[in-house]
Amino acid sequence: MYKLNVTGRFLVLICTVYFSISCSSLGLRKSNLTGGSDATTGSNTYLNPVFEPILADPTVLKDPKSAYFYAYGTADNWGDEHGERLVSILQSKDLVHWKWIGTAFQQKPSWKMAGGIWAPDVIKLKNKYLLYYAFSTWGDSNPGIGVAVADQPIGPFLDQGKLFDSQEIQVPNSIDPHFFSDKGINYLFWGSFSDADTQGTYGIPLTDNGLAISSLQKKFKVAAGDFEAVMIHKRRGYYYLFGSKGSCCEGAKSTYHIMVGRAKVLQGPYFDREGRDLKMRGAGTLLLEGNDNFVGTGHNSRIMTDENGIDWMLYHGINPKQSRVSSGGNRRVLLLDQIKWVADWPIVENNTSSHLTKEAPFFRAVQ
Repeated sequence: MYKLNVTGRFLVLICTVYFSISCSSLGLRKSNLTGGSDATTGSNTYLNPVFEPILADPTVLKDPKSAYFYAYGTADNWGDEHGERLVSILQSKDLVHWKWIGTAFQQKPSWKMAGGIWAPDVIKLKNKYLLYYAFSTWGDSNPGIGVAVADQPIGPFLDQGKLFDSQEIQVPNSIDPHFFSDKGINYLFWGSFSDADTQGTYGIPLTDNGLAISSLQKKFKVAAGDFEAVMIHKRRGYYYLFGSKGSCCEGAKSTYHIMVGRAKVLQGPYFDREGRDLKMRGAGTLLLEGNDNFVGTGHNSRIMTDENGIDWMLYHGINPKQSRVSSGGNRRVLLLDQIKWVADWPIVENNTSSHLTKEAPFFRAVQ
């Protein structure tokens, strides 16, 4: 369905050597698909995109055991005769050089009749890796959010079922989950575009193991329904809400962009730099938008800090000159940019995606 575009920045090799641990036992289909940066291994520079053809709605974590980074994205069919990849997993030493190592799921969850696995959020909680995901179709009247568990970041992730759906939680278009732990309490944030009376982005407490919500009645609203893909980041006494607005998936016409606000407490209220409450539609301070090289830029990962103390953000975007794969689907590549802090507000250079060679994150070599 999706056709790979093989360039100097994207290499496909057929894996003919099996490791001592079988791919099937890990729930993976091994591959040597690699990242799209022009930087060579050991180089101190990089060039966007850092992976292609597709890693949409990325979430990233650093495994404390191996020190490798792992990125996960919405299930997609790349059109390379491998079918739909049920949440791709990428691995990297440095946030720049990524390789595809398999999928998180071997089969779709069964608690919903139809839908795609969207916008995974993967975290390590105690000794388990938890993958929160949205289960939805375009125009779905009752999407929901589920959770899966694994013993290692490469899976296999075993589905634990539904946390809630839109009708149960009374929030339309309940997708895009995000986990955040604060002061010993686990929370799930979620929500997406809607103009219904109950629209918005919300948070709700989770149980200690992260596998259930404590009560449907404990949800709290943090932003209006013109936000989606919310990520919370805590720094110097502030909670920052990063979220995307605009259209994610209209090829070269996509208008996705990232906005931000901040609060003194996790539950809000969150205000932009102009003092507007993010629960008001139209509020938010621009962090990053598209340009001639990348459009539809949004759905950012958690912030990753390198060993020089510099912050970085991964997110997806679309090259408007190569916006679709052969099926007509959106070719959402993985992008990387530095975040600077000015007067305790996050800044991306020129408020847009970089497209020239930039200094790369610094990490000591993984042994």
